[in-house]
Amino acid sequence: MQYKWIALTNTTICILMASLDANILIIALPRLVPDLHVSLIETIWIILSYGLVTTSVLLSFGRLADMFGRVKLYNFGLILFTIASFLCSLAQTGPELILFRIIQALGAAFLFSNSAAILTDAFDAKERGKALGLNQVSIVIGSALGLVLGGILTETLGWRAIFWVNIPIGIFAIIWSRAKLRELGSIVKGKIDWTGNLVLVAGLTLVMFGITFGSLQVVNFLGAILILSGGFSLLALFGYVESKVKEPMFDLSLFKNRFFSAGNVTIFLNSLARGALVLIMAFYLQGPSMHLSPFTAGLYLIPVSFTIATFGPISGWLSDRYGSKLLTVTGLLLSAVGFLVLSQIGAKTSFDGLVLPLSLVGAGMGLFASPNRSSIMNSVPPQRRGVAAGMSTTLVTLGNIMSLGMSFALIASTVPLSELESIFLGSSGQTESEATIASFMSSIHIIFYISTVVLLVSIIPAMMNRSQKEHVIY
Repeated sequence: MQYKWIALTNTTICILMASLDANILIIALPRLVPDLHVSLIETIWIILSYGLVTTSVLLSFGRLADMFGRVKLYNFGLILFTIASFLCSLAQTGPELILFRIIQALGAAFLFSNSAAILTDAFDAKERGKALGLNQVSIVIGSALGLVLGGILTETLGWRAIFWVNIPIGIFAIIWSRAKLRELGSIVKGKIDWTGNLVLVAGLTLVMFGITFGSLQVVNFLGAILILSGGFSLLALFGYVESKVKEPMFDLSLFKNRFFSAGNVTIFLNSLARGALVLIMAFYLQGPSMHLSPFTAGLYLIPVSFTIATFGPISGWLSDRYGSKLLTVTGLLLSAVGFLVLSQIGAKTSFDGLVLPLSLVGAGMGLFASPNRSSIMNSVPPQRRGVAAGMSTTLVTLGNIMSLGMSFALIASTVPLSELESIFLGSSGQTESEATIASFMSSIHIIFYISTVVLLVSIIPAMMNRSQKEHVIY
């Protein structure tokens, strides 16, 4: 097998595994919560901690990859992720599971920040879009497939099995990676931007604390505002710090490149729009009106995974020949239409009623992902691809966690706290009041309307990319 296909296969399997674990717990929460006696705030942070940690460290890990070798740090992340998956399966309390998820997220961050750069080094420009497309599609497939696989494993073997599946795959990938992957990129000397990293971590953490603590009334309204103000102030300070340090981890100078800027703004808005989809659909399907089992709820979400897997590789192949603009715009439009249809769903919906909107959303994701990522990576010189990959993936994960946090806050502002606990902790009865169901559905409709608008807005920066590939930097 040619080296480029070895690199593609290994990184795609590992990225699929890491992204799958971002959502796989959501479908299992109704079974996990009573087993570990988890509170509502712990439940939310079991979900958020993975994305928050990944977002916080991706940039520094991208810098480390340029300094010490992408394959070396990729292998380390794979080992860390596999060990952490085993620890997650042994967790006995909510805080223990959160801690092990944080370790798992650190491993995932090494994988996310290095896979695209490894592939960009391994493939020439004529095939790069196809390779990056398959790899990028594995992220969104994993996010959607996590719900299906999580439902099956939870129903048949229990919630701990959702972590067992990572262990044999991880061991195989570790052996294969250490034996076959090799360094092709340039090693660049530099320093870690510790100041910027600490400010970013503190800012993101305070923002998410403010959203979750305020929504669950852990702190009063004034306390939530103060926490949020502190978080956003630190994020603003992060931008200032990165503009002043000699070797920033978030290299603002790359945004002077029109194509890099357009691709990253688009990918952030796309993630912001779709990041909460799986969370919303999981709790809708298992919630106060549908009452589906984890297994059945997972089956209802198959159209998303299927269409992503179908259209993702096709879009990568087409982007290598015809450029990215038409494909990314078409993908965003399809997803927007899908979310608009979802904003009209009723309290009870059949599988047939969800096939069309979920298929449109999935097809849009598949068409968008690979051309957009290829455009970003092609716009920077080879020695900057580690940082560029880390920056773009950071914006994806940042959009996802912001989408989750804001969607949860919107639901919490609409549904009474006592009813919210029953929905998220899996204790909903079969006879919820019409008012509870109505408020829950109203919040879902609003979230999907907002997603539609954000996707339509994201078409503006997507139009800034050229139709052809004359902006590729070798």
